[in-house]
Amino acid sequence: MSDEKNRAVAEAILPLVGGAANIRSVAHCMTRLRLGLADRSLIDHQALSALPAVLGTVEDDTFQIVLGPGAVAGVTAQLRRLLDSDGGTETGSAPTAEALAGRGERIRAEARVRNATPAKRALRRIANIFVPLIPALIGCGIVAALAGALANLGWAPSLVTALGPVSAGFMSLLAVFVGYNTAKEFGGTPVLGGAVASVIVYAGVAKVEAFGHHLTPGQGGVVGALGAALLAVQLERWTRRILPGALDVLVTPTITVLFGGLAALFGLMFVAGEISTAIGHAATWLLAHGGLLAGLVLGGLFLPLVMLGLHQALIPIHTTLIQQQGSTVLLPILAMAGAGQVGCAAAVYLRLRHNASIRAVIRSALPAGLLGVGEPLVYGVTLPLGRPFITACVGGAAGGAFVGAAGQLGGAVGSTAIGPSGWALFPLLAGPHGMAASAAVYGGGLVTGYVVGFLATYFFGFTRETLAEYNARAADPAAASRRSAPPGRTSAAPSGRGR
Repeated sequence: MSDEKNRAVAEAILPLVGGAANIRSVAHCMTRLRLGLADRSLIDHQALSALPAVLGTVEDDTFQIVLGPGAVAGVTAQLRRLLDSDGGTETGSAPTAEALAGRGERIRAEARVRNATPAKRALRRIANIFVPLIPALIGCGIVAALAGALANLGWAPSLVTALGPVSAGFMSLLAVFVGYNTAKEFGGTPVLGGAVASVIVYAGVAKVEAFGHHLTPGQGGVVGALGAALLAVQLERWTRRILPGALDVLVTPTITVLFGGLAALFGLMFVAGEISTAIGHAATWLLAHGGLLAGLVLGGLFLPLVMLGLHQALIPIHTTLIQQQGSTVLLPILAMAGAGQVGCAAAVYLRLRHNASIRAVIRSALPAGLLGVGEPLVYGVTLPLGRPFITACVGGAAGGAFVGAAGQLGGAVGSTAIGPSGWALFPLLAGPHGMAASAAVYGGGLVTGYVVGFLATYFFGFTRETLAEYNARAADPAAASRRSAPPGRTSAAPSGRGR
């Protein structure tokens, strides 16, 4: 969307969530605008859900408005400008007491978020380290896939040679970026975190001996970089606390890099290397010996994990596998959860043939679902309806079992990057038997997820009562409005909104 459209959406949302004074914090992920609100009773849920740009809402520790990829970043930026303007920063007028109080509450809330200690908050902070790296992982992964395809065809050997460093350069320095983002997220100086983490990938570490073995450049990977940068943050804080200000500019960076780097060489690289190797062995063993069961469980439970925020623990694992093995074998299995949602939505579309509003939502959200953006379907269709969310997970479990079983039989398929899923993952697939075989396995999983999700929802997704109720809405809207909200319709916006 253009800036004008993004601003229009932000201006429409602002009064419906209680105005500027009610907003304590503003953030966003890949698809959701996350608002910390002082009083949630001021939210006008009905009017908010009726906005064409709003795909759904979620009640969590923050109030979340699903806007979709791309749109959410622009709307968030415009909303922040509106909040600043409300305080007089853009117009030059004197800020009102109400606006200043609201901005103060937002700052306090954001500080509480940064300093919170629960496990979910810790996982989100780790995710904040890796999510900014996803665009580069995707770009480099697609370039690597292109180079592999050209090499297999025997075309343009000179170009293939040139594409090697283009695709691998970022991966060779991934630890540096992880260290930089880690220090930034945890309150240290980002470049010092990157400097300490760079020790891990420096070629000269091959001359260093630790624990009776010579180190290998890159040993420990992103796990070591994460640990080294966390240590650097603590060293920096400790040094600044005890040093006089006049010495800070010289001594603090020196101590941080010196002791952080030595700790990385003579401890963290070895320990993190063992952890990284264990992660790789565990993933390989899991697919080789229990692929079908593992795929069933992972594919079926991934969406509930997303709902709980626990999926963020998988991001460092994906990244470690990509750096260590060239691809993550877990992502194609987890992507099957989206296939179950697509099949489920198709069944809902047929079953609710008299409910034009829900069918309109499905028509608008289904293309995004096919490309792996499942949140419009989840929050706009399956989760509000209740039982279809469960049958969609059944479809995801079936697709995951298919991909997992193929891995158990020697046809493992992996992804060279994280982020995309659905059809968008095809260019990033990799496997021991080539691109065509990997695509066949992954495509078979998608079809399985579509079919099982469709059948499970068509036959078991509705009771007779709920089916009659939803199909009666269009025929008798006045009577439908007098009914209470249907069971299971929680945490997401009402699905009956036109597009």
